[in-house]
Amino acid sequence: MTIVDPAAGTCPAPVPETERVLLGHGSGGRLSAELIADVLVPALGAAACGGPLEDAAVVRADGTELALSTDAYVVDPLFFPGGDIGALAVHGTVNDLAMRAAMPVALTLAYVVEEGLPMADLRRVTASAGAAAVAAGVPVVTGDTKVVGRGAADRLFVITAGLGRRLPGTAPSAAGARPGDAILLSGPIGCHGVTVLSTRAGLGFEADITSDTRPLHRLVAAMMAAGGDAVHALRDPTRGGLAASLNEIAVASGAGAEIEERALPVPEPVRAACEMLGLDPAYVANEGCLVAFVAPGRADAVLAAMRGRAEGRDAVRIGTVLPEGPVVVRTAVGSRRVLDMPLGEQLPRIC
Repeated sequence: MTIVDPAAGTCPAPVPETERVLLGHGSGGRLSAELIADVLVPALGAAACGGPLEDAAVVRADGTELALSTDAYVVDPLFFPGGDIGALAVHGTVNDLAMRAAMPVALTLAYVVEEGLPMADLRRVTASAGAAAVAAGVPVVTGDTKVVGRGAADRLFVITAGLGRRLPGTAPSAAGARPGDAILLSGPIGCHGVTVLSTRAGLGFEADITSDTRPLHRLVAAMMAAGGDAVHALRDPTRGGLAASLNEIAVASGAGAEIEERALPVPEPVRAACEMLGLDPAYVANEGCLVAFVAPGRADAVLAAMRGRAEGRDAVRIGTVLPEGPVVVRTAVGSRRVLDMPLGEQLPRIC
């Protein structure tokens, strides 16, 4: 929206849209944070827990620490190389629990189905979700199905919730990063977002790239066995990519971070696609990797434990937590640039 002043004779200044929901409000970036802070939390009032925004909430029942998460999946297309909306929903929910060091106990699965969706697609998605749950070792215990008229939804939306039991002696939190912590990344970035975008637009990159969607709870269990309470923060960089996750943890922890650009594992097909599309791989969504903030004295042990599992065999150290300041990237030529929180929605309908 712009305000036009005919008398001024100058180019009108843009005015931010604040009264309508934009695609960017679902990006996991700055607009998402504003939506939560300005609309959701104030309206929920006393029902909204304070503190940092986490992947899952930790609740206590009879002395047991449980984690609870909920999510909605609106992926377009429903099927893509390496996965589909059903497996993605299970993996994403399991991973949200894992980022609080919780092993999954039970999942719920609900559908919003558009009238006219081929029954074969619904069967395929459900079979994939069931297989993913079995492979993760977690039952789907309840759910719901709603059907809406043609045009009232886009084929199929999937809503999940997950319940997990927290590993004893662990307490990773978005606010837990400390100056000097090593920043570890479990594997390559950008594969999921580029795969989904390429499949949607018919760009052809999906011939060389597949989504990295997979569960990470067993990787987290290995990390916790090696590092315990030295693992201060965990985040899976989905919407908004690695850049959003790093900024979220830095802000919640009151710290900064320096990332080594040369250390970032970006597969060559992803790099080529991003260069062609004008994207920064650090902002592209992932579904099968995590970033960890670990006390420096235990970082090598945790990194070795990560590399000992298939999900983390390509794990690397990418940077260090600083006492203050923004998240910055040290480039290959030695300069520094700010890696800011994404503002809008680069790749909508990715997860």
